[in-house]
Amino acid sequence: MVVMDDDQQRRIKLNVGGKVFETTVSTLHRAGPNSLLTVLSVSNSHPIFIDRDPDLFSVLLSLLRCGRIPYTAHRQFSNQEIAEEALYYGIDSCLRTAISPSLLDGIDAAPITIVQPTSDAFVSSFSAGSEDGSVWLAHAGQISAYDWNLSHAATVRTHLEGITSIGRVSSDVAVVGSTEAAGLHFYNVISDRRHVGSVHWIDRSDLRVHKARVASIAAGSTSVFAAVESLHRENAILAVDKTTLKVTHEIGRQRGSSTKTAVPGKLSILERKGLVFASAVSGGAFGYSGYMRLWDPRTRGMVWETIDPGSGTNSNRFGDSFADADVDREEESAIYKVCWKSGDVAMADLRKLGNEDPWVYLEDRRKAQNGDGSVLLCHRNQVFVAKHGGLEVWSKKEFGFRRNLVEREEHSKLGMIENIEGGGERLFLSRVSMEGVEVWETSDLSGGKETT
Repeated sequence: MVVMDDDQQRRIKLNVGGKVFETTVSTLHRAGPNSLLTVLSVSNSHPIFIDRDPDLFSVLLSLLRCGRIPYTAHRQFSNQEIAEEALYYGIDSCLRTAISPSLLDGIDAAPITIVQPTSDAFVSSFSAGSEDGSVWLAHAGQISAYDWNLSHAATVRTHLEGITSIGRVSSDVAVVGSTEAAGLHFYNVISDRRHVGSVHWIDRSDLRVHKARVASIAAGSTSVFAAVESLHRENAILAVDKTTLKVTHEIGRQRGSSTKTAVPGKLSILERKGLVFASAVSGGAFGYSGYMRLWDPRTRGMVWETIDPGSGTNSNRFGDSFADADVDREEESAIYKVCWKSGDVAMADLRKLGNEDPWVYLEDRRKAQNGDGSVLLCHRNQVFVAKHGGLEVWSKKEFGFRRNLVEREEHSKLGMIENIEGGGERLFLSRVSMEGVEVWETSDLSGGKETT
């Protein structure tokens, strides 16, 4: 049992906006040593007057007393209003702890809201915060930032009419590109909302390298990698230093005249291994084709590749090419793909890549849906696959992987999912012809179903 001294049990009266509250020093001290409330708790004059909203203060006092926000508070105030008031008192960290989403468990995931810009709300691309669950949306040439509380933080207009790729250089700066306009462009979104700089792919010895456009972006700890393609189909991956915004080197230059040499539509960085994952896939009347490659930026050499169809491996699934692929960026242990014809999901262990077929197909008793148009994401040691507007998750178990369907019928009717990103304990989904981005969190009301 904790025994409080007399000072901690001392009562204090606070007059907030004309309404008097009575609490104890110990309750106010839960706000933290740098909080305004902790500073006021040492005052000997009572009641202390604070010229703020008393109803909002009542919500925050309940937070300090119970460690949570009253359920009724959300009927009266938005999360942004509560967050702004918490920031004034210096208890925003307490609020963040109280209302942050639970650990993301795919089978119990469900949509909780839609983040939608106030104007030009069709989102062309978005970037989720890797740890804090924030999201930055690109829409009609603008970038709108939403913080960990999904409250609007800032909007900046770029010189691009349409942004098709976006990444984060820092907590303030975004990097964007377009398949319709040349260059890689950096914007400070949060603090001063201005254009920081631009990078162009230039080779004065090759006239084909001209007005290169950006197909995909991946931002790492020290470098930004961008897949660029010129008007003459020449393409490469550029490594750009985040500090100087200068191109440090060029990787994998090729002429994009075939599927095997198309510009990568997806890039991912394996920070600890020092590798870059690149993939390109295209679909047509006769199915899908594409490639996956691992590059070492230090040597600028390719360390592994697979080409579908007909990669020359011993695969017994010839003709069932991948529709999408992703690499596990947290454990950096495996690459996952979803097949376009069968809809099956397969894993390739990064430690066992070689000349032999590395793919192990995850087994499930229920027949998979066709994988045409599928989107795959690795996040929080789970594999999320969007198929035909529905969502399934593969979760690691002691005996292997288990597949679950996590989307209700009414959700899938909203349209086909075209992009998925994970940020913190959230998933962000965009759908064809839908305004804004869906936000998914763990929920007891998800209605997820096991497939066994």
